Amino acid sequence: MAHTKVTLTRKWYGKISKDKHGNSIPKNLWPKRRKYSWEVRWYDSEGKRLSKSFKDRKEADQHARQIQDKVERGKADKPKQITLGEFIKEHAELMKGQVTYATLEDQVRALASFADHVGENKLFAKITPRHAESFIHRLSKVPSVNTVSKDTRTLKGIFNRAIDPCGYLAEGCNPFARIRKRKVSASPVTYVPPENFHKVLSVSNLWWQTFLTMIYTSRARRNEAFNLTWSDVDFENQTVQFVPKKSEEAILAWEPKDHEIRIIPIPEQIVLLLTDLQSEAAEGNPYVFWRWSVYSTS
Repeated sequence: MAHTKVTLTRKWYGKISKDKHGNSIPKNLWPKRRKYSWEVRWYDSEGKRLSKSFKDRKEADQHARQIQDKVERGKADKPKQITLGEFIKEHAELMKGQVTYATLEDQVRALASFADHVGENKLFAKITPRHAESFIHRLSKVPSVNTVSKDTRTLKGIFNRAIDPCGYLAEGCNPFARIRKRKVSASPVTYVPPENFHKVLSVSNLWWQTFLTMIYTSRARRNEAFNLTWSDVDFENQTVQFVPKKSEEAILAWEPKDHEIRIIPIPEQIVLLLTDLQSEAAEGNPYVFWRWSVYSTS
């Protein structure tokens, strides 16, 4: 039977005092004549007894109420022991397929940067808000405040996952939880003027002309363009679609950012360039912009 009741008891320590006759004092006098602390006891989900001691009864009562709430929600287990380095390897493996490749790559980069700061052998449960704040302070020296804010959001989300479902941190112990987002003034978006863009195209080969024009006219992301296949191009209706890819022969599994499927109209200029590029593509190469040599095993 599962134990769900959190108990609060006195924990006696030190020798039992003697009366004037040299006899041990009775138990009813222990609270006045013997040293003790208050101990909160509970059981985890596997039936192992856990406890924590307090000198102050009020503090112990407050902790007991908090633990009772966690026990009832199945959240009172002691955090599992794992180092930051071990967590990074586990996270990189478990999140494959749950987030896009680019997102996972960015998460691992942020974690690795944090590990360089606190050490890969740091026990996960021993990471404190002070470690997080000093890391963010060090990041603040980089030119882009947006980079700092991005890494703060990324690590905050990862540490939330470390609490639930991983169980490597106790509930409410995310070291990045209270770190505020760095403020940054809005800056104007810089566009490449058409005249400058055409100057670049005039000295580029067909592949670069097609690739740059695709990015310029469709606002495609880099990874979207690189994962574009010929089957994603509708020459007749003049559109390209950026859709998920399942792992098949000569095709790598891929997910668009935020799992967003987009169908984008393209101008006639890019249609003509794509037509010329297709005529020069290696036979059997499904990708528009990735070189067949990346996949060829010969």
